[in-house]
Amino acid sequence: MTMFGLDDTVVRTLTAAVRGGANPPGDAAAEALPAQEVFARAAWTSIAEPGDGVAGAVVGILGAAAALSAVVESWPADRLAGELAATVDENGAGDAAGLRHELEQALARWRPRLSAADVIRSLEQARRTGTELLLPGDPLWPAGVGDLSRHAPLALWWRGQRQALTALQHSIALVGARAATGYGEHVAMEAAAGLVDRGLAIVSGAAYGIDGMVHRSALASDGMTVAFLAGGVDRFYPSGHDALLTRIVEAGAVVSELPCGAPPTKWRFLQRNRLIAASSGATVVLEAGWRSGSLNTAGHAAALGRPLGAVPGPVTSPTSAGCHRLLRDYDAICVTTAAEMAELLGVGVDLELDLPGADGRVAGGNAPAGSIGGATVRERTSDQVRVFDALSVRAARVPADIARRSGLSTATVLGVLGTLDLEGAVRERATGWVRVT
Repeated sequence: MTMFGLDDTVVRTLTAAVRGGANPPGDAAAEALPAQEVFARAAWTSIAEPGDGVAGAVVGILGAAAALSAVVESWPADRLAGELAATVDENGAGDAAGLRHELEQALARWRPRLSAADVIRSLEQARRTGTELLLPGDPLWPAGVGDLSRHAPLALWWRGQRQALTALQHSIALVGARAATGYGEHVAMEAAAGLVDRGLAIVSGAAYGIDGMVHRSALASDGMTVAFLAGGVDRFYPSGHDALLTRIVEAGAVVSELPCGAPPTKWRFLQRNRLIAASSGATVVLEAGWRSGSLNTAGHAAALGRPLGAVPGPVTSPTSAGCHRLLRDYDAICVTTAAEMAELLGVGVDLELDLPGADGRVAGGNAPAGSIGGATVRERTSDQVRVFDALSVRAARVPADIARRSGLSTATVLGVLGTLDLEGAVRERATGWVRVT
């Protein structure tokens, strides 16, 4: 069997380098996993955008290698739907109902990204940077992400220490605003240190402000911390946290569902938030404005049934308005000390916040992924955000290139470009489209 026309020997060589530390020596299940399946999982992280539920369902039913072969061989949607239904009927591997109408659009999203060169490049870069590939079923795989169902990651790329991934079983996510105040940073420092002292690992997103402070405090207290990134783990972001992320690799772990070389985008930050919430036992928002992206993480945590806490701040402070919103309108638990935050791991909460799906829209409505309970936090739809992110201010790009970068079909890109053009956000030049604002 070949993958992308590559010989088995090449596939085995490429995948062996990224699987050395994912499992303990002699792990029979890991050793039995075919190299083609490992390679296909790596390829799917390049082909499908994070949280793509159709990709999750297809890979879950057919297996990564068979699903990739179907896309490479340009199977029509009807044939793929029939194969999915037959596989489900034969062994009950999943549920193909309702997928047929989604497959045509999904195939149009995936095919522009089919590139053996890109997969090889990401695997070689992973080998050079000591990055490894974690797959569902591995002993180190975070059990909590399984609650994301078909929106769970197809694989995870990581750098760092094995014990940090193991520590996710007893972890709490601390998140908050990038534009943190002195008050917020003080709360973050005290919270992370106190939780580490209680034997808990700290999970966050390595952003400026609150995220950076909780990581630093955990490291200073000789605790475990895990950072989930919105791009490849070989290109630290933000660049100002290069030294911090290097320290996290040395003492904890950095994790992403995107392959080496993948750039972070707004859409990917929003999807990254679901991993922070799912991998942790509870989530606490330490400081957040009314429209803070931290509320997106809070929505994921609540929808997954994870305990959710919020730290109150001065009533006159706009940087605490988001926390007060969670406390007042969505029944988050008021927490003020590390001890109270630790108690969340034994306290359930039931908030009516919708979990965004693969298309970025919450169930039962058309609100974008950055909304809570239907209140719009971000003005553009998920497709508009992805197309806007894929554009450059200077370099004009044609629709096919924008489709490849955004993970959308060319037809969808053309429709979105028309809408953004009417808003004055993009402009068409003779050689393609550019971003205006």
